[in-house]
Amino acid sequence: MRPDVEAMKADIEQSVALLRRRLDWDVALRKLDELNARVEDPTLWDNPDEAQAVSRDRSRLEGQVNAVREMEQGLEDGVMLAEMADDEGDEAALEDARAQLKAIKDRAARAELEALLSGEADGNDAYLEVNSGAGGTESNDWAGMLLRMYSRWAKAHGYEVEIEAEEGGEQAGIKSATIQVKGPNAYGWLKSESGVHRLVRISPYDAAAKRHTSFASIGVSPVVDDAIEIDINPADVRTDTYRASGAGGQHINKTDSAVRLTHVPTNTVVACQAGRSQHQNREQAWKMLRARLYELELQKREAAAQALADAKTDIGWGHQIRSYVLQPYQMVKDLRTEVETSDTQGVLDGDLDQFMGAALAARVGETRGSTAE
Repeated sequence: MRPDVEAMKADIEQSVALLRRRLDWDVALRKLDELNARVEDPTLWDNPDEAQAVSRDRSRLEGQVNAVREMEQGLEDGVMLAEMADDEGDEAALEDARAQLKAIKDRAARAELEALLSGEADGNDAYLEVNSGAGGTESNDWAGMLLRMYSRWAKAHGYEVEIEAEEGGEQAGIKSATIQVKGPNAYGWLKSESGVHRLVRISPYDAAAKRHTSFASIGVSPVVDDAIEIDINPADVRTDTYRASGAGGQHINKTDSAVRLTHVPTNTVVACQAGRSQHQNREQAWKMLRARLYELELQKREAAAQALADAKTDIGWGHQIRSYVLQPYQMVKDLRTEVETSDTQGVLDGDLDQFMGAALAARVGETRGSTAE
């Protein structure tokens, strides 16, 4: 077998073995059988909330088990193809085998990271909020670029994106926006993106073509369902209604349909204008508020909570988690993990996996070579 094929085979085998250990393979198979039996029990659906939770757990575990099995089968097929091609001197077939094994290796690497998503709400959908910092048009434009970046990342990974609220900038970009990212592990992947993001570039709005530094903040919270108890005293919440702005149909700027909720004790503010009625927006805003307060509670349980809170206190110098430098050189660097790349356009187009993966591994204190199973 060719040395490069042998190396890929070894990497994939190591990844699959690690995934099996993290899943506790025999226990996972027994649990999947139990979940399948519960889903097939017609009495389960007498309680829709419980049924949805069981179905969600079953789908998640089934996906993890099937992924391991498919990687094992793909590895066997790829190695067999490579060996046959090597024996016959068929370079074209050998390249096909290499490509097949490379795809499995990449999938295994991502599956390793997904196996780390074991937090209480990691599997949930997520709300992602973008806020521009001081700096007017420059920061507004940067906030709009970040909104586009995360939307493209989400869609590239098969997630659904819904805009819940958006306040446009006066000349360009946005002052703030909130989107909901729907799909498996959306919160788990996005949670490490919370913090301040710094942009350095030649301003397209400066006639003198001077270099400008702009800041915008990202906040991420999990979407929580009714099964999770979040006790909110209505007396602690201030409700404001206002006219929505931006796309939204004939009711925009004609009725006070948009809703803003402020949780006074924590100074947590959420807003929704996506619905066509004030009632719809009020209901969604309460869901968003529950999510934000739940995220605050999760932060208290994590060792990194204080660092995350500090990162959100000031959208400016000294608080950024990542720098995006477009001038005088091209570089995106995460200041927490030291991961960097010169492919700035790729990153701004949504290629964020290397940053998310490194932050996720660092956050849970695990690496690929960990043996503490």
